[in-house]
Amino acid sequence: MNPVDKALWFIESHFTEEVTLEDVADAGGVSRYHMSRVFGIATGWSVIRYVRGRRLTESARTLAAGAPDILAVALDAGYGSHEAFTRAFRDQFGLTPEDLRARGNLDNIQLTEPIQMDETLLTNLEPPRFENFKTLLIAGLSERYNSETSAGIPAQWQKFAPHLGHIAGQVGRTAYGVICNSDDAGNTEYICGVEVSDFSKAPAEFSRLRIPEQRYVVFKHRDHVSSIRRTWFTIWNKWLPESGHRPAEGISFERYGEEFDGRTGTGGLEIWIPIKT
Repeated sequence: MNPVDKALWFIESHFTEEVTLEDVADAGGVSRYHMSRVFGIATGWSVIRYVRGRRLTESARTLAAGAPDILAVALDAGYGSHEAFTRAFRDQFGLTPEDLRARGNLDNIQLTEPIQMDETLLTNLEPPRFENFKTLLIAGLSERYNSETSAGIPAQWQKFAPHLGHIAGQVGRTAYGVICNSDDAGNTEYICGVEVSDFSKAPAEFSRLRIPEQRYVVFKHRDHVSSIRRTWFTIWNKWLPESGHRPAEGISFERYGEEFDGRTGTGGLEIWIPIKT
């Protein structure tokens, strides 16, 4: 697995924490020197500059949306004081957090967007299994993406992770990444969620989705989670066209069981795609 793909996933999943070059190198399975060189060659960024840019970009979005407490934004971004955050923010964007919040938009701001991960076809896709699965009630955090912005999904999981295990009515310890509500323009809703017994006690900010009973084809993804786009890409561009099966107009999802380690991105997961019977 490409160490830069692993590094990008780790950064997107942890940039609100204190992230060092050593942390990123460990996630990529290489030395600090190796990571420093290969990351720069592959992306045109240093590791720390990219981490800082991503952190401050998400802060800028929050401020442009009118966040009332700049210190809270600073703390969420990993800065210990308003002063340190303001200094870094001004260096990155050329204006203060207060100025951006007052302006209320991101026009002419040079944002650091997530770098896309690898989408080449897999050569070792495992044969899938077929299952009929029960109705699921999913509650969680929702965002909309297109093919250019979907690299931001790990950051969405980062926001959702503190809720895991603390959601009223949660059923089991499995997490779900649900793909739904696509439109003709290529935009798709993605929900980081868990199964719940009912929707009544879910936090107000959570989206709620009922997935009906359905027949699925289920694929194992055993590699690091950073390469999951390759598995999706191979399923849709190779397996389905060659299989004779047709996808149903239902809801697909990723299923993260207890074996999945959200800190390291290892342990494997499953991709469930509804098919016509």
